[in-house]
Amino acid sequence: MDDLFSDAVRQLLTDQCTANHVRAIEAGQPAAALWQMIEDAGFADALVSPAQGGAGLSLAEVCPVLMLCGSFALPVPLGETMLARALLAQTGAAIPAGSITFGVALPGAEGSLVCANLPSARVADWALLTTPTGCLLLPLGSAQMSAAAFCLDARSDWPAAAVAAGLPVASRHDPRLLQACLSAAQLAGALLAVFERTLQYANSRNQFGRPIGKFQAIQHQLSVISEQAFAARMAAQIGCQSNSAMPERLRVAVAKARCSEAALEVAAISHSIHGAIGFTAEFDLQLYTRRLHLWRQAGGSESYWHDVLGAELVDQQSGLALDLIRSTTDF
Repeated sequence: MDDLFSDAVRQLLTDQCTANHVRAIEAGQPAAALWQMIEDAGFADALVSPAQGGAGLSLAEVCPVLMLCGSFALPVPLGETMLARALLAQTGAAIPAGSITFGVALPGAEGSLVCANLPSARVADWALLTTPTGCLLLPLGSAQMSAAAFCLDARSDWPAAAVAAGLPVASRHDPRLLQACLSAAQLAGALLAVFERTLQYANSRNQFGRPIGKFQAIQHQLSVISEQAFAARMAAQIGCQSNSAMPERLRVAVAKARCSEAALEVAAISHSIHGAIGFTAEFDLQLYTRRLHLWRQAGGSESYWHDVLGAELVDQQSGLALDLIRSTTDF
């Protein structure tokens, strides 16, 4: 999992993306300084070819970085920007400075565009939108935003004039597929962070004269979290197994279904071990478990991707179920 690229990202995030930094940005403080450090380091162009100024890495090679976005609860859209810049580079479109998120927008009144829930809209600079008539790159500074379920997301409305000035992008990407791939990797990273913090808490919280981690019932719960977290990490690696910058649909289906399954159980057990304090704003656990619930649904929950895999199994004309499993999970 370790390489020079992900080690460099980890070092920057260790210094610049502490839990207090995340809280501050969630509370409304600007994220520009954190993003600028990431951009200056060149991490956002990891999937762009060297000829276009990037690192030329594959999706499989940046998988550890996408997991780190979850491990640090990164409050800026690094993963989204990496994928969006790769798409723009492939189409020959100009890559703007700043962070990019992506989503689906529908026509509104009088030529406007509306994205009901745009991830990281409050901290991103641009939105790569899939619309009924094509793909469009729009600045978020020209959008009117209103509250969404997660504090960094927003409903975003662009007036007709802003839509007319947008940059058309000749891309036929599936935004749900990209979001699911990214969310699976971020889930894997967040699950490992929850496991580490819950284990640390269980070994430091004393009750009845000894750490609660010494009690067999707590040890059993910790083993379940460990099993789920490391299974999710392997699933996320499968989802990112691609020699190009873009994921494969069936691999993503396996990854997202497994990681979303793990998210629900791990969030419940970790809060059970922490007791009531895990829910409080002062405790770090909630920074991760809120994201577990958010990313579990992003790009489709486990039931959606189970249906995708089931349909593929039913529709295949020949071969065994084992053949499908092998083809979607090999490295």
